[in-house]
Formats: sequence, structure tokens, C-alpha cells
Amino acid sequence: MIQHVDLTCSGVATPASTVLAQTGLHGRVLDHLGTAICGGELAAGAVLNIDELVDRYAVSRSVIREVLRVLASMGFIETRRRVGVMIRPATAWNVFDPQVIRWRLASAGRIAQLRSITELRTAVEPHAAWLAAHRVSHDDASDLVGLAAKMWAAGKAGDEGRFLSLDIDFHRRVLRASGNEMFVKLQELVAEVLTGRHHYHLMPRHPHEQALQLHADVAQSIQRGDGDGARRAMVQIMEHAFDEMSSIWDQNHGVVPHQA
Repeated sequence: MIQHVDLTCSGVATPASTVLAQTGLHGRVLDHLGTAICGGELAAGAVLNIDELVDRYAVSRSVIREVLRVLASMGFIETRRRVGVMIRPATAWNVFDPQVIRWRLASAGRIAQLRSITELRTAVEPHAAWLAAHRVSHDDASDLVGLAAKMWAAGKAGDEGRFLSLDIDFHRRVLRASGNEMFVKLQELVAEVLTGRHHYHLMPRHPHEQALQLHADVAQSIQRGDGDGARRAMVQIMEHAFDEMSSIWDQNHGVVPHQA
């Protein structure tokens, strides 16, 4: 049975934590609908009414059409003859799109999203580290070691913002140093999961010394050309991330606090 949704009186609200990837009316409507779909407020099979969207958001039909075009490109909706604009199931979504990841992180299913990306990272980043040890340039290897040292300092100082920035840069550099263009394309996903962990308080204020040491081990192994050592250390980083998320999740009894 097809579900028709009256958006003019629905209770869907935009979470304050939603990270706006675009600005203006288009971005506001897109983020609202994207987050609502990812959160399940607008379920698969629901039919969106363009006129209701125009009235609800007080925007032109051209804005709504552009928003729907973007949602369609992400696999969120499809237009069916004699039915209208229908929301598609999660299996049809482009889950590699960074904006989809942000919306999923803003929903109640953020832990499942973080877990799935971390599982992907566990499959990819250790091998990227192994490749980097055999392909990285001398200068890039030295920069990576220096970056690990800066991470250590920021972590010990409790400078969360700087540590996050350095952490993202570290993993991006490892992916780039792998020399595999497909691995490099995953760097935005890595940035999203690390940002999400920080934003939703799924990482400690002061990184554990073991995690800091493991990043140094990855960098030093890559610099020495020790692919096996780099891979082992990166696997341990992924395992440590799983442990941190699970521990913090359990402490909050499954309820992750939103950032104020």
C-alpha cells in the first residue's frame, strides 16, 4: 500500500546538529528532507507532493524540483507514473555520498553508520598503509612522521579541534601515499566518520596514549618501508576505534548526546 505524506502538518523537524553542506533555500530544504528520509520520518514507499513541499517550505517550484533532482541522484527518490515522487528504500541510496553520510550521522542510526564506515576502513586503510610503505616519497614519509608528532602533542593537550584536523589529514595522507586512485577517493568518507565521532562525542576528550602511539607506528613503519608493520598498526587503530565507540555507546545506554 502506498503511503501519502502530508508534509504541511508532519512532525518532521530539522535536527540542530545537521551539518549544512549547502547554503540558502535549496540547502535548507535538501538537508531537511535528506535527514528526514535517513531518520525514517519519511519512510520508503511514501509519496511526496510537490505542491505541499512548496507550501511547507515557502519556496518556488523550481527550488523543489532542484532538491528532488539531487535526492534522485542519491537514490533517495524516484518518479513513478500515476503515483508521483516516491521515496526509495535504503538499499537504493548512494551510501558513499558524503552528504548522505552526514544525514545518516544526524539520525538515530548514527552508530550503525559509524560502524559500517569503520568496517570499510578496516578493509581498506591497512592495505593502503602497506602500499604507502612501498610507494611513498621520502618527503611525504617525513611529513607523515611529523604529522603523527603533532597529533601526539594536540592529543596530550586536549586540543580536540586541532587533533581532529590532524587526524583527518593523517589518514588522508596515508590513502594518497598508497598510490591507488580508488583508495584516495575514500578520503572524504574517512573525514566524515572522524568528524561524526567528534561531533557526537564518540571519542574521548584526551585520546588514549595507545592510539597516539599507533599513529606514530604507522608513520614510522611507512618511512622505513615496513609494509607489514604499517598494516598491523593500522589494523590496531581500527580495532581501537571500534572499542572506543562501543565503550562510549554503552556508557550512555545507547543514547548519544547531541552537541550543544
